[in-house]
Amino acid sequence: MSILKYLGARANRLYAARSYHKVLGFSSLHTAPDSSVELHTQDEEVVIALGSNVGDRLHNFKEALTLMRKSGIHITRHASLYETAPAYVTDQPRFLNSAVRAVTKLGPHALLSVLKGIEKDLGRTDGIRYGPRPIDLDILFYGKFRVRSDILTVPHERIWERPFVMAPLMDLLGTAIDNDTVATWHSFSGHSGGLASLWEKLGGESLIGEEGMCRVMPVANGLLDWSQRTLVMGILNLTPDSFSDGGNFQSVESAVSQARLMISEGADIIDIGAQSTRPMASRISVEEELGRLIPVLEAVMSIPEVEGKLISVDTFYSEVALEAVGRGAHLINDVSAGKLDTNMFKVMADLDVPYVAMHMRGDPCTMQNSENLKYDNVCKDISSELYSRVKEAEISGIPAWRIIMDPGIGFSKKTEDNLEVLTGIPDIRAEISKRSLAISHAPILIGPSRKRFLGDICSRPSAVDRDPATIASVTAGVLSGANIVRVHNVKDNLDAVKLCNAIQRQRSSRMKF
Repeated sequence: MSILKYLGARANRLYAARSYHKVLGFSSLHTAPDSSVELHTQDEEVVIALGSNVGDRLHNFKEALTLMRKSGIHITRHASLYETAPAYVTDQPRFLNSAVRAVTKLGPHALLSVLKGIEKDLGRTDGIRYGPRPIDLDILFYGKFRVRSDILTVPHERIWERPFVMAPLMDLLGTAIDNDTVATWHSFSGHSGGLASLWEKLGGESLIGEEGMCRVMPVANGLLDWSQRTLVMGILNLTPDSFSDGGNFQSVESAVSQARLMISEGADIIDIGAQSTRPMASRISVEEELGRLIPVLEAVMSIPEVEGKLISVDTFYSEVALEAVGRGAHLINDVSAGKLDTNMFKVMADLDVPYVAMHMRGDPCTMQNSENLKYDNVCKDISSELYSRVKEAEISGIPAWRIIMDPGIGFSKKTEDNLEVLTGIPDIRAEISKRSLAISHAPILIGPSRKRFLGDICSRPSAVDRDPATIASVTAGVLSGANIVRVHNVKDNLDAVKLCNAIQRQRSSRMKF
């Protein structure tokens, strides 16, 4: 249901609810900071904003979230991560901003006390208003209530004028209203179209990349703005049985040589895989996968050419992910989105690296059976199933700003399904945006390279003859909105990506005038 329709249908009930709370004198119960008067027996849904511009900003965020969870604040959703220019006091470092949606039994002043304690624990001291701070935690919304006291105002009084607050807030809500509490939050804005209308009035999505605010992903001790261009991920298979190049790079020397070649051709990311996930591939053990992977990973990490590049490890084992990141890998690429190792999300929550969650039904041995190939609506079904995995990842502690989504071309898909995905990326984002704008904004990775469906369409039974078809599929995917392409042939696909990005920039430039 759209925000506009929902608010229109429930306007009278929301007005009555607000009047009821006023009659009860809810605000007066919270005029004193003594939390003993706040007796809550049920969870209230809250939104808490985060900001940091002093010290290790990402570490500050992680510590704050950890302490919040330990204090009875159960985080259910994360906004995207934004780097923003300082407001009000402009002579200070740039901020990282985000927000979380959570549930808690803490009363509003008890919650405020907890958050102030976390700020103090992380080194915040009294300073100039709007000045530098290692962490800033603000309560934006608390249940369906307005709170007014000497020390707390909810909704936060300056939400409506701050794009760096509104952008993360909108990320958490999605485009569809999912409960009465969210409907109340929209009503607090005073706009007939709710918070969405207010966000558009401020400038909405057009502000991202402008006004000193960009959406970023932390990776390799830096911040990646993936909207600037499409990244190219080069495939390095260490397996004897991969469908395209199995057995070609089993020695450390040959693998390092291939990594050097792909880097010289312009790869941004090298994706190292030591276990085949082709249809009907036999699963190897953690120990065997590590035995193939670690010598190559260490060798690749040591070459001078890898400076400024990202190294990804393709694995569905949490133990392999843990070991790989410990040896320097910058991200983990999991074809099962945590389904083949129930410990994966817990491990990834502690690793502080981006996580690629891919859509697949079953496992490589079962993914192409008749049951797993049934879809009512391919893009809609993929969106729903992939979001359910990402939601579980978030609840496990993996923030949205570390998620990359892969719709899984070639995995549990027929030829026509793969074509739908290549051109349906906007539809996938739109479906996910109903639940979480933050996740819908996440980078999308596609991996059509040399897949069988290209051979079926172009009558190319040999995988190595499918590079021209791969280039065409990459072109379609990038123009549809893919942010990362995973390919065997870096050189030729990079040319296609550059052309697509030039076309997109020209389109964008025309739209501004």
